[in-house]
Amino acid sequence: MARIRYWILGLLLVLSMKGEAQQFRIVQQNDSLNWLVLTTDSTEDKWKLPYPVYQLQTGDVDGNGSVDAIVGVIKKTRYYPKGKRIFIFKNVNGKLRPMWMGSKLGGILQDFRFTNTAEGPGVRALETTTDDYYVVSEYRWETFGMTFVRFLAKKVSKEKALEVFNSK
Repeated sequence: MARIRYWILGLLLVLSMKGEAQQFRIVQQNDSLNWLVLTTDSTEDKWKLPYPVYQLQTGDVDGNGSVDAIVGVIKKTRYYPKGKRIFIFKNVNGKLRPMWMGSKLGGILQDFRFTNTAEGPGVRALETTTDDYYVVSEYRWETFGMTFVRFLAKKVSKEKALEVFNSK
């Protein structure tokens, strides 16, 4: 009986959190230490980001009905030099939890934005190639991370890439 009671209480908590107002924000402590902060009506949670942050976007990346945080950080990885990366976080019962802490998308990331098109939610990326061209790519969430969907522009100038990147 107690098990059922705890299960019902847990379910009610999850359902009540879905309707709660939430807000993601970045708090900068110094040049290379930031905090992603999730504030709901009843809680506040923080996630340490020991990297410079260049952007925060929000949107329902995985299409589950809850708003996620897409954080642009500058960091190096084991196999890639210092560059712009994307981390994605979700709200789990008022706590920040990482969904994806990607080392790289496809090209050399310059900028990104959340998109919600007829094909569904995702991330649009402005990227450069090793031969100094620009591409605009779209990525979607697939089970455990971002997967390439298509190029919107390929091997174009910066001006043309920005035009495509900023279009609906």
